[in-house]
Amino acid sequence: METKMFRIKDEEGEEGLCQAAKILRQGGLVAFPTETVYGLGANALDEEAARKIYAAKGRPSDNPLIAHISSMEELKPLVTEIPEMGRKLAEAFWPGPLTMVFPKSSQVPRGTTGGLDTVAVRMPAEETARRLIAMAGVPVAAPSANLSGRPSPTTAQHVWQDMNGRIDIILDGGPVGIGLESTIVDVSGDKPVLLRPGAITRRMLESVVGNVEIDPAILGKPEENIRPKAPGMKYRHYAPKADLTLVEGKERLVVEKINELVRNETEKGRRAGIICTEETKKSYAQGILRSVGKRSSQETIAHNLFAVLREFDDLQVDCIYSESFSRDDLGYAIMNRLTKASGYRTIYV
Repeated sequence: METKMFRIKDEEGEEGLCQAAKILRQGGLVAFPTETVYGLGANALDEEAARKIYAAKGRPSDNPLIAHISSMEELKPLVTEIPEMGRKLAEAFWPGPLTMVFPKSSQVPRGTTGGLDTVAVRMPAEETARRLIAMAGVPVAAPSANLSGRPSPTTAQHVWQDMNGRIDIILDGGPVGIGLESTIVDVSGDKPVLLRPGAITRRMLESVVGNVEIDPAILGKPEENIRPKAPGMKYRHYAPKADLTLVEGKERLVVEKINELVRNETEKGRRAGIICTEETKKSYAQGILRSVGKRSSQETIAHNLFAVLREFDDLQVDCIYSESFSRDDLGYAIMNRLTKASGYRTIYV
């Protein structure tokens, strides 16, 4: 398969959108930018198209897809009801980086929902994404546009690395804004439940609907027999090719431990990468350093994290050691991604 790339901001952008919308209607695959990460889109109502997503990504078939819409009117045919808490959250955060899980209607095939009776839905804030969905005239199932388990793509070039020859079109909208996948909240039950942290933080959610419970799968390594309610809950995700180890504790002790670990790796002739911050990068004597941003700005860390993980793949390091971060607000999502990327490999100091 030949994969075409269109730059949205160039003269070819409108042609690319038109071709991409046609491809979606015909059951093909299109990668496109959202404000979170790049998504790999297919017609959410076409079970065969959904199967193409799973095949292109190498994604387990029980891992649900998120249906993307461009307006509230497009939500109604996909669900059997819109609970009050879902309506309030939509009014507060749509369009935006929030996915909600609703009871699904018969229109949504189980191939899209991973066999579940619920459907995850998001209305992205990115204008290109909403225009594409509206032009296609169908809801667009779109997980991140990367090979399953790899760091999510935050540029079109990341998509090209993973998906060239596997999909029909990539729409290049430049680097994304946020850099982490959407927050996912289950509103299909009696109480809202956080299934995946993101830029819409728990504090923000609770300001609208009161107490939000946290699914146990977020808090620790999930059991093997868990049936995931949303993407990112069961399987290893966001992982670089080299083994990643988190080092957690007080900043001074973390830096000392990483220096010790990297020194040992260097003595063995191994190339060690270090994920650090602007505040700490001068504290390391050896290793291949990459700063993910400023501790005083969680947004910079979220924005750069996946790109840094992919850069270490390009550098062919043998191992990676990462500093840990506060779990307050957006930091909760950052640590969720790093913990999964490391396969829950953490050293406490």
